[in-house]
Amino acid sequence: MPEVEIRRPFCCEYRYMARFSPLTRMAQVFTTPHSPEDFLRLVNPLSSSRQLRGIVTEVIPETEDSATIRFHPGRGWHAHEAGQWARIGVEIDGVRQWRSYSLTTAGGEDPAITVTAIGAISEALVRNTKPGDVLFLAPPQGDFVLPEHPRPLLMITAGSGLTPVMSMIRTLVRRRADADVQLLHSSRTLDGSLFRDELQELADLDHGLTVKHWITSEQGRIDLSGTKDLDAAVPDWRERATYVCGPTEMINEAEALWKAAAREHQLVIERFAPVILPGAGGAGGHVTFEKSDKEVDADGDTTLLEAGEDVGVVMPSGCRMGICQSCLVPLVAGQVRDLRTGEVHGEEGQLVQTCVSTAAGPVHLDV
Repeated sequence: MPEVEIRRPFCCEYRYMARFSPLTRMAQVFTTPHSPEDFLRLVNPLSSSRQLRGIVTEVIPETEDSATIRFHPGRGWHAHEAGQWARIGVEIDGVRQWRSYSLTTAGGEDPAITVTAIGAISEALVRNTKPGDVLFLAPPQGDFVLPEHPRPLLMITAGSGLTPVMSMIRTLVRRRADADVQLLHSSRTLDGSLFRDELQELADLDHGLTVKHWITSEQGRIDLSGTKDLDAAVPDWRERATYVCGPTEMINEAEALWKAAAREHQLVIERFAPVILPGAGGAGGHVTFEKSDKEVDADGDTTLLEAGEDVGVVMPSGCRMGICQSCLVPLVAGQVRDLRTGEVHGEEGQLVQTCVSTAAGPVHLDV
C-alpha cells in the first residue's frame, strides 16, 4: 500500500504565524472566545499545544492478527532512539484509552507501531485504524536501546518481543557496514512470525544480519535454564552484547543464565509485564466501582485494572507495568495489595496503581 501524502503548506503558514505572539494576539480579536489554535486544528489536526498527536499515514497488515501502523507526529515529538516505546491513545466509544507500544521504525524516522490484536485497544488499532486517523501520543521513552559503540550483538526475542528489536535491526543493518547481529526469534509457527519476509531480505543482502527462527510448535520453547539450546543456536553468545525481549519466564531464565556465566553486564532486557513478587496476591476480595455502579469478586492474582475491564468498567491505563502512573484511581474504602512487593496499604482518597494492585479484602474505587 503506498504511503499517504500529507500536504501541509497551508497548515505550515499558520504554524509560522503562531510563533509570533503579536500576530497571535491580533488573531485572537477575530477568534474570541476561542483561541486561534482552535481554528487551526480544523485545518491541521496535529496542531495542539496541550496534546501531542500523530496522523496515520499507512496501515500494513503483517499477519492475520497484526498490523504495522505508521504515523506522522505533530510538534512536540522528539525523534526516538531504536528500541524505545511510546504511549498511544485512541478514542473508543468516546473514551480515550492509552496503551504502550514499541516503536518499530529505525531510530530518527517517522514512527510506527506493530500491534497484535490482543485486548480491546490493540484489537481496535489492528481492525479499525485507517490512513488519516488521528492518534494521541506521549513522547518516546525507555532504556532498551543500542550500545553506544559498535560491537557484536545477539537479539533473543519471542512473539511481539521482536518489535523493539526490529527498530534496532532496521537502524543498524541499513546504515553500518560493520554490523554483526545474530537474531534468534521464537514464534509458534513460521507463517505467523512477524517481519519474516523483511528479515529474510535483509539477511540475504549480507548486511551483517543472521536470522534464526525457533518454531515452538515443532521445537518447544527456547530453554534458557541451561546453555544447550543457546550453544547450538549461537555458539559465541558469551562474546556478544545480548538483548532479550519476550515472555517473563524467558527473561527470568536469561537473567539467571547470564549471571551464572558471569556475563550479566552484557545483558539488556525489556519486560512487557511488571516483576511480580511470588505469592504476593493474597486472597483477593469484592471490588466495587462506585461511579460505574458495578462490582465483582476478584481473586488475589487479578489486578484491579483487569477486574474492572472484565465487567465493562472504563479504566485509565498506560504501560500496565506500574511505571507510567496512568492507571491511578482514588480509593474510597478498603485496602489493596501491591503485587510487586506484597505490601498491603490503603487510606481513603489515596491514589492506587490499579495495574499492579489487587484487592486485599473489600475495596471501593472511585471510578
